[in-house]
Amino acid sequence: MLKKLNVSLICLLLASAVAPLLGHAQQTRIKEIASVQGVRSNHLTGYGIVIGLDGTGDQTTQMPYTSQSISNYLKQQGIGLPSGGGTAPQMRNIASVIVTAKLPAFAEPGQLVDVVVSSIGNAKSLKGGTLISTPLKGADGEIYALAQGNVIVGGSGASQAGSRVQINQLSVGRVVDGAQIERSVTTSLLQGPFIQLALNSSDFQTARKVTDAINTHFGTGKARALSGRSVQVDAPADANERVSFLADLEEIKFEASLPTAMVVINARTGAIVFNQSVTLGPCAIAHGNLTITVSSTPVISQPGALSSGSTVIKEKANIQVREGEGILMYIGAAPKLEDVVRAINLMGATTQDLLHILEAMKAAGALLAELVVQ
Repeated sequence: MLKKLNVSLICLLLASAVAPLLGHAQQTRIKEIASVQGVRSNHLTGYGIVIGLDGTGDQTTQMPYTSQSISNYLKQQGIGLPSGGGTAPQMRNIASVIVTAKLPAFAEPGQLVDVVVSSIGNAKSLKGGTLISTPLKGADGEIYALAQGNVIVGGSGASQAGSRVQINQLSVGRVVDGAQIERSVTTSLLQGPFIQLALNSSDFQTARKVTDAINTHFGTGKARALSGRSVQVDAPADANERVSFLADLEEIKFEASLPTAMVVINARTGAIVFNQSVTLGPCAIAHGNLTITVSSTPVISQPGALSSGSTVIKEKANIQVREGEGILMYIGAAPKLEDVVRAINLMGATTQDLLHILEAMKAAGALLAELVVQ
């Protein structure tokens, strides 16, 4: 059963952490709302094998690719296996995994990055295992890093006689500094006479304020807003001067705009988050609870004396429908976040009910915010 959501706590924590009161201007830096276009990380992935597991690896009879992988690896090491009718090696201390990592911007050969190791077979746990050398490839199919090392798993568990206890996930682990970069990726930072700032969200007012702040700091005509999400800035051609220019640029402060009013709903977990711009219009709400209970009672029918019948077990179903009272409640206009929280808490609705109420308020035009359902 879903528990009631403490909307007041979520909203007030968000308001205190993300923004001050609406009546005050908030100063923010350019580096917090924009990034330099072309300066980004790249995703790497590869197929690998984890060895040294304590009997918790793949069942190789059900996962033939695990046996094939270890056989190919042993052949590369000069160890021949029986061919023809020979059976494949059956081992419980190995597991097939997918290894993923992020190649940071400006990373150079020899630097180390963390990797995530995820089981793709039926291994029970990767705890205590060692990832053998695994090439990590980019989207272009080229190898950019080699991963190897001891797998660290944050979970724990035990099983005996059909019973099992588990804390957190055992089939996913991490290798700290487990991948060594073998190739760097060129960026467009030093190409062309200008750089381009990409705003985190599309907002024409923010683009204008960023442009004005840059021109005020470096001089008129230095920056131009191309769209609500892109600002073009003239930059020095020399690499050292361009880096220094970007360091100063990212520290420029300006008065941030209020974000677009938004309510984010996670339908899977029941989490609901409001930002500081959400307001409510006056409305009336009636919401009743409908409870359906279905129960089944076994009924045993015995045959008569001296008859050739047999005992029959049947089930008797009992269905009850109970509908709660729907009280019409008036919600006044709420121009501030604390007023919105107070008005919503008056309804005393459960999380699931609140999801439907917010959707209905949005459809009626009483919720003055964008509703995002994840």
